[in-house]
Amino acid sequence: MKNKIFILDDEKDICESIKMILDYEGYNVEFSTDPQNIIEFLSDNNFDVLLLDIQMPKMNGFEILNKIKENNITVSTIIISAFGNVENAIKATKLGAFDFIEKPIDRDKLLITIRNAVDKKNLVNENLSLKNKVFSEDRIFGKSIQIKNILETIAKVAKTDARILITGENGTGKELIAREIHKQSLRSSSDLIEVNCAAIPNELIESELFGHEKGSFTGAFNKRIGKFELADGGTLFLDEIGDMSLQAQAKVLRAIEDGKIERVGGNSKISVNVRIVSATNKDLQEEIAKGNFREDLFHRLNVIPIHISPLRERKEDIPELVNRFIELLAQKYNSTKIIFSDSAIARLQNLHWKGNVRELKNFIERVAILTGKSNLTDKDLSAFISNEKIDDNELFDISNSFQEFKEKAEKAFIVKQLQSNNWNISKTADVLGIQRSHLYGKMKKYKIEKE
Repeated sequence: MKNKIFILDDEKDICESIKMILDYEGYNVEFSTDPQNIIEFLSDNNFDVLLLDIQMPKMNGFEILNKIKENNITVSTIIISAFGNVENAIKATKLGAFDFIEKPIDRDKLLITIRNAVDKKNLVNENLSLKNKVFSEDRIFGKSIQIKNILETIAKVAKTDARILITGENGTGKELIAREIHKQSLRSSSDLIEVNCAAIPNELIESELFGHEKGSFTGAFNKRIGKFELADGGTLFLDEIGDMSLQAQAKVLRAIEDGKIERVGGNSKISVNVRIVSATNKDLQEEIAKGNFREDLFHRLNVIPIHISPLRERKEDIPELVNRFIELLAQKYNSTKIIFSDSAIARLQNLHWKGNVRELKNFIERVAILTGKSNLTDKDLSAFISNEKIDDNELFDISNSFQEFKEKAEKAFIVKQLQSNNWNISKTADVLGIQRSHLYGKMKKYKIEKE
């Protein structure tokens, strides 16, 4: 599908010459020399890029930029003007312009700038699509006191610009908290840009965050807009910030202090208005002691700390999470919702869930796909959880007498030894120091069957 570009300039020959260039490059181009009704037109037509002149009769470019912003029109606007002074460029940027090109227009610069503007618009569209797709999944579920406290904190701080540091184990839902903060913030109409610092090589993290100029390093064939610039006016979520290099940490600290960034290979400061939310599964105080994390950056990020407990410490959230995941899976696969009995839920509540909510979600999906039943009991789950680590308190929680506790402990120990020996009866009997016939008897008593 061709990207759509609209040119608004009161000089028809300029519109036609630009259209000719862009037509040749495969863009779908329209133009007008009259700014009247432009806002209604842009609202009704989904253009990717607007090339906008400043000096026009009836309405100037700055007025149009302001109205685009007021009406939340998602178009990347590039200013084209013969009045290319710094004051105009700064004013246009503050009003939301993507870039500023001086007349007479350089063809190569025009094409590169449009390509970058299209990339930004595509990212915006992708984010909107993702928001619509996962809106219902983004809600934080749970009735534990920990979740209630987190939701109360979010309600208090979301509408401020205070920086927030979210801590917790992998899979606990730190990114959901970040999205909820953005959703409730005054910046919710702008973008939430997410960066997984652990997934980006150290040599590329600065380019990813701050962008780079063309030719700034090997492979930098074009100018790149960084995440800080993309998040301008919105929220930047720095996930796994504990994995960021010290060099990148220094630049992030400078960006926070100055409110400005500098692209790799650049020599000018770019103002950015960004609210930073960060997250980590590491103990940053410990990382500071090891020399892996800057203490000054930690204090800048940790204005509002939010900690989310592991799932094993808030087991009362599991029933609600299970029901939610079942609903989402039924929608995803257009299937009937499976039902977990009380005994099945109790079984799930006694598992360790080292991978937390993410592991629980994957487990529910695995069961939903592989089970042939619509109503599941504790026994039905055995095939799926026999290799899972059971919480240390499970035997105590579900045993009503000392005799029952001994039997459950003996069964668990025998199963573990059988698994360790690949269900070889002779080897397992030797390890246990009993006869094979005795082991067979125990397996029959406890209804232990090979997986």
